[in-house]
Amino acid sequence: MNHLGSGVRSWVGSTGRLLRHPVLRWILPGMLVSALGDGMSMVAVAWLAVQIAPPEQVGVWTALAVAAYALPAPIGAAVLARLIRRRRAAQLVAVDASLRAVALGAVAALAVAGLLTPVGYVALLAVSSLLHAWGNAGAYTLIAELLPEEDRITGNALLSTFAQAAFVVGPAMAGGLSALIGPGWVIGVDAASFAVLAAAGWTVSARQAAAVGAAPDAATSGGWRTILDRPRLLGLIVVTSAFFFLYGPVEVALPVHVAQGPHGSPGLLGLYWTVFGLGATIGALGAALLRHRPPWRVVVSIIVGWGVALLPLGLTDAVAPGLVGLAVGGLIYGPFTAISTALFQRSTPPQALSRVLAARTALTTPATALGTLLGGAVVTAVGGRHTLLISALLTIVLGASVAAALRLARGRRAAPIRGRFRGRYGYGSAAAKEML
Repeated sequence: MNHLGSGVRSWVGSTGRLLRHPVLRWILPGMLVSALGDGMSMVAVAWLAVQIAPPEQVGVWTALAVAAYALPAPIGAAVLARLIRRRRAAQLVAVDASLRAVALGAVAALAVAGLLTPVGYVALLAVSSLLHAWGNAGAYTLIAELLPEEDRITGNALLSTFAQAAFVVGPAMAGGLSALIGPGWVIGVDAASFAVLAAAGWTVSARQAAAVGAAPDAATSGGWRTILDRPRLLGLIVVTSAFFFLYGPVEVALPVHVAQGPHGSPGLLGLYWTVFGLGATIGALGAALLRHRPPWRVVVSIIVGWGVALLPLGLTDAVAPGLVGLAVGGLIYGPFTAISTALFQRSTPPQALSRVLAARTALTTPATALGTLLGGAVVTAVGGRHTLLISALLTIVLGASVAAALRLARGRRAAPIRGRFRGRYGYGSAAAKEML
């Protein structure tokens, strides 16, 4: 209990320092507003596609619109690296937010005027997401630039909390506003939210430039080379991608599982995602309480815990266990982004951090989409509930495998040290035992 109380006091102090920081105090409200706008677009993007697509092609254009709002980010991370990698973290945030504001504003204007075509819609959505990997990397790089290491997990947690809270509040707001004024106007609100973030980002960038001069030259090695030179970073990206890939089928299987169950309804599906979002919001906000725990151990625990939390959905049609499982699963998953990002911030040279984080996003973002595509085929073959069970079991296996690999790696590193100690002090000596 004393340890928990000390952790809470430490978290409160860290959060207070973060909110009093002169730069973060300026830009964090913009990040919160844009996260809320993005949450609203989860509903509005698909709903607008349904309205403007030909009736016989609704499914195709809706899928393209949803994919276009996210998947081009990896392309922008790779193709546009030479153009923007020298920019400061705040500039990366501002450039991404500016592009999103302009492209989404064009979508809104054309939709309200009745001039938006499906092809133009998908193209504008794709343009809006081209720099999102860089914008995301810029946000977490800014945290690393401005905060000491002991406060970075708190900063990461606050950013991921914005996203999780928007996942709870945004879709509900968008549903009501879309019915009242139409999805085009809702996307216009999203564009305005990114305009707010862009203004904050450019202001912070200008202040930093005035204070410390021009941006430093880019490092000679790019993000990919930095990752390849650091096996642990590469391993973390591979583990994260596998984790997200195994989550992907849940987004297909859960709606089918609910629809085919005895109590199936859209309202129940919404309730499932709401309890998950609430749990994830609380978990993300509490990530700072774990900042003194070994980060890799936390990552493994989150992966295994999420798999275990899915088991009730895969083992039974009963509603209550599934709701409890998703709520607990959200709580367990919530700290993942903050903790895994802290590992990157700790292990990457400062001058390469934004490029490394952009490369991470470029690799991990498609993983969920690929998992979702595979999940559609698996659901067709075995059904929604069994797909959830398969996802749960494979996720547990992934976590256990990572834990075993880490234990083996620690053993290999310790072997030479053990040999040196034993050679010097003797195999059975008390000194050797004490040192080991």
